[in-house]
Amino acid sequence: MATPDQKSPNVLLQNLCCRILGRSEADVAQQFQFAVRVIGSNFAPTVERDEFLVAEKIKKELIRQRREADAALFSELHRKLHSQGVLKNKWSILYLLLNLSEDPRKQANKSHQGSGVGDCLRQQLGSRLAWTLTASQPSSQTPTSKGIPCAMSRNMTRARRDGDASGTMEITEAALVRDILYVFQGIDGKNIKMSSTDNCYKVEGKANLNKSLRDTAVRLAELGWLHNKIRKYTDQRSLDRSFGLVGQSFCAALHQELKEYYRLLSVLHSQLQLEDDQGVNLGLESSLTLRRLLVWTYDPKIRLKTLAALVDHCQGRKGGELASAVHAYTKTGDPYMRSLVQHILSLVSHPVLSFLYRWIYDGELEDTYHEFFVASDPTVKTDRLWHDKYTLRKSMIPSFMTMDQSRKVLLIGKSINFLHQVCHDQMPTTKMIAVTKSAESPQDAADLFTDLENAFQGKIDAAYFETSKYLLDVLNKKYSLLDHMQAMRRYLLLGQGDFIRHLMDLLKPELVRPATTLYQHNLTGILETAVRATNAQFDSPEILRRLDVRLLEVSPGDTGWDVFSLDYHVDGPIATVFTRECMSHYLRVFNFLWRAKRMEYILTDIRKGHMCNAKLLRSMPEFSGVLHQCHILASEMVHFIHQMQYYITFEVLECSWDELWNRVQQAQDLDHIIAAHEAFLDTITSRCLLDSDSRGCLLVTGSPASLQEPAEVSSFPSEPWLTPKVLLNQLRAVFDQIIELQNTQDAIYRAALEELQRRLQFEEKKKQHEMEGQWGVTAAEEEEENRRVQEFQESIPKMCSQLRILTHFYQGIVQQFLVLLTTSSDESLRFLSFRLDFNEHYKAREPRLRVSLGSRGRRISHT
Repeated sequence: MATPDQKSPNVLLQNLCCRILGRSEADVAQQFQFAVRVIGSNFAPTVERDEFLVAEKIKKELIRQRREADAALFSELHRKLHSQGVLKNKWSILYLLLNLSEDPRKQANKSHQGSGVGDCLRQQLGSRLAWTLTASQPSSQTPTSKGIPCAMSRNMTRARRDGDASGTMEITEAALVRDILYVFQGIDGKNIKMSSTDNCYKVEGKANLNKSLRDTAVRLAELGWLHNKIRKYTDQRSLDRSFGLVGQSFCAALHQELKEYYRLLSVLHSQLQLEDDQGVNLGLESSLTLRRLLVWTYDPKIRLKTLAALVDHCQGRKGGELASAVHAYTKTGDPYMRSLVQHILSLVSHPVLSFLYRWIYDGELEDTYHEFFVASDPTVKTDRLWHDKYTLRKSMIPSFMTMDQSRKVLLIGKSINFLHQVCHDQMPTTKMIAVTKSAESPQDAADLFTDLENAFQGKIDAAYFETSKYLLDVLNKKYSLLDHMQAMRRYLLLGQGDFIRHLMDLLKPELVRPATTLYQHNLTGILETAVRATNAQFDSPEILRRLDVRLLEVSPGDTGWDVFSLDYHVDGPIATVFTRECMSHYLRVFNFLWRAKRMEYILTDIRKGHMCNAKLLRSMPEFSGVLHQCHILASEMVHFIHQMQYYITFEVLECSWDELWNRVQQAQDLDHIIAAHEAFLDTITSRCLLDSDSRGCLLVTGSPASLQEPAEVSSFPSEPWLTPKVLLNQLRAVFDQIIELQNTQDAIYRAALEELQRRLQFEEKKKQHEMEGQWGVTAAEEEEENRRVQEFQESIPKMCSQLRILTHFYQGIVQQFLVLLTTSSDESLRFLSFRLDFNEHYKAREPRLRVSLGSRGRRISHT
């Protein structure tokens, strides 16, 4: 576009006349011809000369026409323009036009002299010249207070007064078109300005416009408001480094759209300038009008509205959250709007896809401004890499990705880093995955978005399956993960029966001693002996090396049975599956199973004692009642323990292990194995009554003399002591009664065998005397023997009473335990209750056990 100084003098004069008068070129043509005649042929060649020479020539022309006041006014104006750096040829010509132009009707009767300035034209031009001077001066100065001569001040005041008298100023459509083009760029025009109170562009109220032009101008001015909104957002965010790569891409996309918008404005300005240069009238078909501007700006307005809505919706967002906000606007039925937003989305999501491909193919995460949906914690140590180091930022997951895809993306990169840092496997990723082309440009990203369900999903799935398969192969082949899992089952869950039984036999002399007298190295030697003597010796040395003995914390009165535990050392990659929490679960389950196995071991010894001592004590018929009670109580306990062992071994451990093994064989990634293993531990912990619902604060222990049978209760489970939390404690109380039976029976058998030994000695002594030809015994010896036998026979009722108390207390605890089982939410525990009550002995004593199993389930579901 040509600058004013590069135009011909005549064109420049005509343009200035139109701009100052606010009229069309046809209206000012006569005044323009008069101005040219006044300036004369001497002015045109001097337009390109020095400004001061032009100004001096104009001043002399004014003096020649006897207009000294105007010449003085022109000199003052010229000095001000020069001091403010606004020295242009057009300002000198502007003043000349103001003073030399007169009303066209007067110009017809005058010659080239132009003796005065027409009042009508002064009224029209005075206020415009005042606006021009005010706009070029600092805001602290006014045209009338500093430097403007009195004559010009009077002219301006008169013009302003005349305009105020009418109340409005006449505004042409051409002037509105020029203002609108400035407003399109966010610049206030002469008559259309931004209203800070209403936050919109408004036409000045004193402008004399019809409603149609005013409404059209306001509609067009909306583009300026939209432009300002978008430009303000980009200006604020473009220099903000913390906005991240995604945000900068969004700003770049907005800049690109604004650039297209500016290109349109440039075309409009060129059109307007062409009309000015050629002197085209506004009424011609090719001229710019407000209505034509509405047509030209229809599509740009839709685009700007869409961009402004995006700017509002994306406020305060960054990274993947910003991409989700943009993607939300693609779900529209307008194809024009959808194509625009998809183009912006391809630019915005390109950094996200670059992060993604670098993560799934190289395992690298360079997210300086936390824009990616995978987060890394650098403070986490290597042993917790899989569990804690990498997590998902759910707010940053783009909406065009599903949660399943995000989880797979997390697992892919996490698997690569786990292989490199924990497994020390340095195989290049390209050998694990057939690396495909990534999103190297926004166009690649745009192409990818056209087929999210196939191309995008295919890339993620391919990388996921290949990486996870390779990781599981490394864990199984190089680190024997499945072998270690089976070792846990055999040793910590007592699956290796011959080894556990032989170990218990070897440990019995040590574990009956007080816990404070045990030494770990002695127990370790016994463990190695048990391994060499059983099938455990055929396990791999790596597994046997990890098997060890642990002594738990010692409490006062504990024996070796209470503190002994097997342990299994884990480290390296397998520690990711067998975490500290998992090992603590294994130890808790082992202690429970070890105690239950010990009960079975004790009852086996009790049954052996019955079989051996029954033959020895046949010669003591008065002792048969005691033996019978011992046998009955031991049989009840054997049945109880056998049913519990069956339940624990087959219904809990074997079924849970089979489910775990199937899930491990079908696992697609390491997370599936970890989840299956944790579910296995939770199941056996819950069904072995070791979870938080089964562990209570009430521990029933002690001798029968110190225990009392709980009183009968009227309802269940209203009583606090009949809550599920005492299930484990009730079971431990049963175990304590088994130990108590062993101690009681040992004491009874010890007394009976001592009595039997004395009787045999007495009979032997009697036979020996008879063989020697003497009397068998004297009367005194026989009396002493009879007195001692009498004392023993008198102690038998006490033994029977002690056994009855023990039996009564044991049956009371079992009865409470069965009632608690019937209220359990676990169906297998409810079935266990009637298997324990095999002959319905407890059902006959307890009405609450007579409710059918189906009714119990319905009652539990309602409660």
